Amino acid sequence: MTTTQVTQLRTETAPKIKGERGLTAVTQVILIIWSVIIGLPIIWVLMSSVKTDAEIFVDSWRPPQALQLDNYLRAWNEAQFGTYFLNSLIVVGLSTLIVMVLGAMVSYVLARYQFVGRRALNLTFIGAMALPIFLAVIPLFGVIKQLGTSMQASGLPFGLLGTYHGLIAVYVAYAMPFTVFFLTGFFGSLPGELSEAAFIDGCGHFKTYFFVMLPLARPGIVSITIFNAVGLWNQYLLPLFLNNDNPGLYVVTQGLAKLAGDSQYGSDFSGLFAGLVISMAPVLILYVIFQKQIQAGMTAGALK
Repeated sequence: MTTTQVTQLRTETAPKIKGERGLTAVTQVILIIWSVIIGLPIIWVLMSSVKTDAEIFVDSWRPPQALQLDNYLRAWNEAQFGTYFLNSLIVVGLSTLIVMVLGAMVSYVLARYQFVGRRALNLTFIGAMALPIFLAVIPLFGVIKQLGTSMQASGLPFGLLGTYHGLIAVYVAYAMPFTVFFLTGFFGSLPGELSEAAFIDGCGHFKTYFFVMLPLARPGIVSITIFNAVGLWNQYLLPLFLNNDNPGLYVVTQGLAKLAGDSQYGSDFSGLFAGLVISMAPVLILYVIFQKQIQAGMTAGALK
């Protein structure tokens, strides 16, 4: 390569490098601003949760003079937030477990097998994602109520409205379309040679799924599990319509709404912020623990 060619190559690549550096700097500034916008409300809530009500109203951004940890005890015991927290753990935990077991199986079949109606079934799950949940709550309430009445008429001692199992069934149906959509693409990106090799070695369909393909799909399964758990934990509209009769079965979102309503009359805003921190804690802890798996799962499914 001559000196003229080297000079020309440097001239052509220099603007590109400068442009990339400029784009990186702009991206970093945007991310910093976004982090401040997201982080400041969380810091403010954490500070308010250990203040007195007077400190919250006098100067909301001033650090507390003394940590009022009894706010958490009051929210947990007097406001019954411990009960709401346990209810959410039961409902969200069982719902996530069921939807992941069923959703992974359905996704694997849709991704790896050819059968009549496969495309229509896949489009049904995709179409269900496009339906806004607030349009379905009224018909859903009627269906759940009628189904519960039919169950009681057939001799069963329970219905579906205002029960754990009724809310779990609805949560599973709510989370299933996105789970199938996400995992179908993920299973489809896995090498088909591995399943063929498993069949040649004598594995059947079940062994191939459980011992070969399912472990390979672990990053995607972890990611969608966290997404489902977080989404169901923060769900408010469905329990508001389907679980509003018995306060003893409220989940954390309903408990926060009840605590906020009570605070308007009792002026217990410190307890309200403490309850908000309690409800946020599981979501933040899950993301901190599994953030690498979530990022790996979101990118691995896009690579063939």
